[in-house]
Amino acid sequence: MDKNTIIGLLLITAIIIGFSILNRPSPEQLEAQRRTRDSIQLVEQQRAILAEERNAVDTGTTEFEQGSNVSDFFGAGQPLQASAGDTTTFVETVVSDSPGAPLPATASEETVILENEKVRLELSTLGGNIKSVQLKEYLRYTGDSLYLFEGDEARFNLDLFNRNSVRLSTEGEIFTPIPGADGRSVIMRLQSSSEQYIDFVYSLPADEYMMDFDIRLVGMRNGLHPESLTNFKMNWEQKVRQQEKGRTFENRYSRIHYKYDRQDVQKLSESKNDRKELSDPLKWFAFKDQYFSAVVIGKQPFSNTILSSEVLDESNYTKDYKAEVWVPGVVSAESDLITAGFNYYFGPVHYNTLKAYDKEVSDSSQKLQLQEIVYLGYRWLSWVNKWFAIPVFNFFLSLNWGMGLIILILTLMVKIVISPLTYKSYISSAKMRVLRPQIQELEKKYPGKEKDMMMKRQQATMELYNKVGVSPMSGCLPMVIQMPVLLALFFFFPSAIELRQQGFLWADDLSTYDSLISWSGNIPIITKYLGNHISLFCLLMTGVNVIYTKYNMTTMDTGQQTMPGMKHMPIFMSIFMFFFLNSYPAGLNYYYFLSTLYTIVLTMIMKQVINEDKILLQLEKNKKKPKKKSGFMSRLAEAQKLQEKQAREKAKENAKRNYRK
Repeated sequence: MDKNTIIGLLLITAIIIGFSILNRPSPEQLEAQRRTRDSIQLVEQQRAILAEERNAVDTGTTEFEQGSNVSDFFGAGQPLQASAGDTTTFVETVVSDSPGAPLPATASEETVILENEKVRLELSTLGGNIKSVQLKEYLRYTGDSLYLFEGDEARFNLDLFNRNSVRLSTEGEIFTPIPGADGRSVIMRLQSSSEQYIDFVYSLPADEYMMDFDIRLVGMRNGLHPESLTNFKMNWEQKVRQQEKGRTFENRYSRIHYKYDRQDVQKLSESKNDRKELSDPLKWFAFKDQYFSAVVIGKQPFSNTILSSEVLDESNYTKDYKAEVWVPGVVSAESDLITAGFNYYFGPVHYNTLKAYDKEVSDSSQKLQLQEIVYLGYRWLSWVNKWFAIPVFNFFLSLNWGMGLIILILTLMVKIVISPLTYKSYISSAKMRVLRPQIQELEKKYPGKEKDMMMKRQQATMELYNKVGVSPMSGCLPMVIQMPVLLALFFFFPSAIELRQQGFLWADDLSTYDSLISWSGNIPIITKYLGNHISLFCLLMTGVNVIYTKYNMTTMDTGQQTMPGMKHMPIFMSIFMFFFLNSYPAGLNYYYFLSTLYTIVLTMIMKQVINEDKILLQLEKNKKKPKKKSGFMSRLAEAQKLQEKQAREKAKENAKRNYRK
């Protein structure tokens, strides 16, 4: 085993050890794991209790019983309305028609409308919950009204236990609607007597996506099980509709987000089924699709939470979200009243809209940070979108400019900002290009692929670069510096609701792919990598990129030899990007098309303006100046000399062995 092999193995070992150390759980992570284990244990205990309860319903031999209706639960008198049973009558009631007056009690299910300029809610008297949510300013990709959910696509349930261990599940009970005097609120009341009832209070402000929801338990303080006084178990489930044309891409951006109280925002996996059992206090959780979300925000942090996400293969649905939440209750010291509550946000995943809810909050630890559900890339990239891309879009959208023109302006702004780096990179390539004849002379002087000759040729090349003051790395550094901007915009376009259903040229919707050709059915290999369409913007972007790559390969040729097969690698990568980006938003491909086109024009202009003869003359003058090697060049030269010395010594040893034999 030679020395180079030993050094390589040592480096690999050092990398593995370093990676293990860097990825070792921190004390905070270990504590989080401990809390998770405790949470799992608590959940298992809850499951055991529920299992006993189910056995009690089936056999009647254990202490838990299921209340058949509200009178069984309260244990007093007859209820003011019957349980739901098998009723199928639906009556629609508009809240503003009779504000302030209770509606007649009925065993039929009624639908109560609560709406403002942005949202239309249908509240059902069956369970007193939200039956449907329509966002009035948006449409589904088919052109239909956009509903987050309807009917049995969502489920809300509150579980309570009395002192006799009888359970009341609110989803099976009929509530009485009591419209508010302001026309913006409604009370859903589940009542046993005038002194015992449960109120669900919905309040929807004007021109808002955020709705207030309060739970009020009146006359039940002495009748509830002690644990139900301070913690109500709530279930919230939702099947997520497919709202966009690109199902695969929409699925990729649909996930559950959640925020610990006074901590950062976390998320569940978007690509596979996932489940989290959280014992730490939770401030909110969000059932998010690509551009819209239902967020439940606790007025007091939720004490325990179980979140689960399931990827669906059903037509028209992408995910199935479920949450089991323990909502803290507040017992009034002055009256027989127990309260709890939270806020619903039903609206777009729009950065500025979500961020505005923290506008009046001065304490950073109390900020909701709802805008974090807008995926803008990795943390070290997202600042580009937050402080550059989003403000640019919002400014020009406020002027009612077309989206195609806005993307063009954004592209020009990005290119102008990074143009000094582009110029520096071009000058560096030009310097190496004018040295091409001298590099070729060195290749003739040290021909062949023998290790000794290759080392001499490389050393001579480095000495030439050092004499004329050229660094091979100087052309790469500007490209590395501008990469964060390019990558940030790659993440911005798929998350920008501003592009949704905004058309330009042949593209009806810049937030999803445009189709030059589309087909149904599965074509082996092609469907797997392209989907069932070919995007024209992606095709144009690829064509321009191939042209630029070929042009760049000829103009930027420095004369140095490359590895076999590497010469055509840039063209191969350009074509590969077509398969990768074909299903991405048309707006992103349009941006890349403009960006590459601008780069070609700028390169051609610089080629005409910059005099390479003057560059060569300056480099020749640099040869006459005393030149101190840079640290990098010195280390590189020393390493080459050491390697050359070791090779000579090894050759001598081999010659001696052969002579002895």
